[in-house]
Amino acid sequence: MNPAPQLNRSLSLGLLTLYGLGTTIGAGIFVLIGKVAGAGGFLAPLSFVLAALIAGLSALSFAELSSRFPESAGEAVYVKEGFNSDILALLTGLCVAAAGIISTATIIVGFSGYLADIAAVPRQAAQVGITVFLAAVVIRGIRTSVTLAAVITLIECGLLLIVIGFGATPEFGQGAEKLAASTREIPAGAWYGVAYGAILAFYAFIGFEDIVNVAEETRDAARVVPRAIVLTLIVTTFLYFAVALVAIAATTPDQLAKSSAPLTLVFERVSGLPGHWVSTIAILSVFNGALIQIIMVSRVFFGLSRRSWLPGILGYVNPKTQTPVSAILICAVIIITLTLTVDLENLAVATSFLTLIIFAVVNAALIRVKQTQGRLPEAAFSVPTIVPVLGILSIAGISIFLLGYLPDDLP
Repeated sequence: MNPAPQLNRSLSLGLLTLYGLGTTIGAGIFVLIGKVAGAGGFLAPLSFVLAALIAGLSALSFAELSSRFPESAGEAVYVKEGFNSDILALLTGLCVAAAGIISTATIIVGFSGYLADIAAVPRQAAQVGITVFLAAVVIRGIRTSVTLAAVITLIECGLLLIVIGFGATPEFGQGAEKLAASTREIPAGAWYGVAYGAILAFYAFIGFEDIVNVAEETRDAARVVPRAIVLTLIVTTFLYFAVALVAIAATTPDQLAKSSAPLTLVFERVSGLPGHWVSTIAILSVFNGALIQIIMVSRVFFGLSRRSWLPGILGYVNPKTQTPVSAILICAVIIITLTLTVDLENLAVATSFLTLIIFAVVNAALIRVKQTQGRLPEAAFSVPTIVPVLGILSIAGISIFLLGYLPDDLP
């Protein structure tokens, strides 16, 4: 009997890091820079640094667990290993999949509206067409789909570097001075704004966790996946901090907060060029986010199936494309159904809290794994136990903070 087809291990550190960046440097930065500036004022760059520190705790926990258990449906596997509960593991995996599906459906609804406006295509037809196209790309092969995502990610990063480059000129190199001046005499209430800005900015860092679900398609996954997570966090932090510095130099926090396209405003101010390219790339980043989420969710379904937590059909791998075709198709069907029948706004807000719960559970799983399984004999990546402990505390703090705000305060 021939062995069952396996997923194609073709992803390198470079491609995997770009995949991670594609999930973090998405449409969020195009909008969140205004919201964070509105909260933190001229201290907005510090909000991004604080957000990176908060996200970094969970990122490091994911990195160690991915080194220990480099499998699809990573979060569910980590919970199983930590708590030895199939039910809790399945619930975690389904929560991850639900968050990804709702996020994708929300993205596609927004993207279809833009497409319908410029191409006179009925919105529902656009939603179905976009989903089918993305599913076809993902079915084509992991290297094809991740390469497409990587190209779009490079375009996004290129735009941010252009903004930073223009803003580094003497005329606009005042961001650091404004930040330094603001930190000399900080009113007590200003730190509250920085903290709130950091919580908003935290959502711009979410996405690194998607990397763990393509571990079975990564070469030397136990070493490469943790490195990709850390690199994603480092590059994202640099870009966000630098863009925030340029933004507060080129305009005022109040102007940024009131703008519906704050990054476009910054680009126009620092370059003197029309900003329509920024809007176009923002739309492209939305498309990229949907593509990456479909890859992630289908791998979660695949991983849960291979562990016998979901029906076996979801674990089917096409021998030619080496992709989990059944899982991809089921994912696409659910997304189409949601886009055509459900009001996604409240679901999207609930997904933000669902993501926080998943992060807390994964951090707790790492603590349990360290207690029950000890240190890896030849650990590719390991962190002190204090890291997941602080990860849980930071997530609890964010959750408590957000409970005091209306859904509109969430990105």
